[in-house]
Amino acid sequence: MQKQVVELAGEPVGIAIRDGESLRFLAVKFHAMGVDGQVFPSMAAIKNAISQLGALHRRSAA
Repeated sequence: MQKQVVELAGEPVGIAIRDGESLRFLAVKFHAMGVDGQVFPSMAAIKNAISQLGALHRRSAA
């Protein structure tokens, strides 16, 4: 099983595991749980989804 650590702003937030031609994201930090288990085409797509999720949480907290 091939896996990669997913970091956002220097902080590990989960791992990406190869799932056929895609990557499945497994979260290890609470703020990334909204995309836990989802399949993405690339690491960039995973990081983008986590960033969008974080922005959504920041807006709703304001």
